[in-house]
Amino acid sequence: MSTLFVEHLTVIDCAYLDAARGLVGQSWIVDVELEGDLDQQSMVLDFGEVKRRLKRAIDSGLDHTLIVPTQAPELSLAHTGDISELQFRSALGAYEHRSPALAITPVDAAAIDEAAVTAHLRTSLAPILPANVARLDLRLRTEVIDGASYQYVHGLKKHAGQCQRIAHGHRSRIEMRVDGTRDAALEQDIALAWADIYLGTREDLITRANGELRFAYSAPEGRFELALPEAHAELLDADTTVERIAEHLAWVGAARLPGKTVEARAYEGVMKGAVGRVRGS
Repeated sequence: MSTLFVEHLTVIDCAYLDAARGLVGQSWIVDVELEGDLDQQSMVLDFGEVKRRLKRAIDSGLDHTLIVPTQAPELSLAHTGDISELQFRSALGAYEHRSPALAITPVDAAAIDEAAVTAHLRTSLAPILPANVARLDLRLRTEVIDGASYQYVHGLKKHAGQCQRIAHGHRSRIEMRVDGTRDAALEQDIALAWADIYLGTREDLITRANGELRFAYSAPEGRFELALPEAHAELLDADTTVERIAEHLAWVGAARLPGKTVEARAYEGVMKGAVGRVRGS
């Protein structure tokens, strides 16, 4: 048998529920290996087919969804038609989510981690492999980041070309420059403030009471609602695209540093992002 490998086949940008951390944004890089007999073209599988079959299945499955550990004792999950509703009791407080079922990925595990997601992927991808492939090996890994990073979840109801899901999450690096010089202390302050944060658009906030925020909006796929502890959310005045996030972070830095030009290089997951620049008054 021969082995074919593809490193960095795709990136799963997602959110998941965690008993200790609450709602967590994540970006997992996916590497794959396929072991099998060579076909009539002397290949285990053409690289184009690897992308067409495996990458497409991953991108249309786990990516941009809320991954839910169905065996977690903290979880209550119900489906009514094509609508999913859940409650989750974390150490940080209670979370509620209601959305079209396509926004949820149930995983048969007590907790979400690389091993649980890998096992789920291996099972879901097996039926689309050709008969000559005897083994599929997957590796989920996070980007190596030298410096500050934060993990966040946000909704993107107006993001053209993507499914409008409220559980769009990332693990992202952040770089801040003040008058052109990298400011590691400012980066760490932002990373600490935005550790496991939900970034909500102010216009989507429908209630604010008893330490809880509730967001809702309608998209072509249906209505999305999320309630979570206020201490673990931040409101932005605009849609939470990476361009707006970079702009917001630049304003945060400029407010602390009058007369300085602050540049925020905000990543959205792995190897992509936006730059915001503001001069403090």
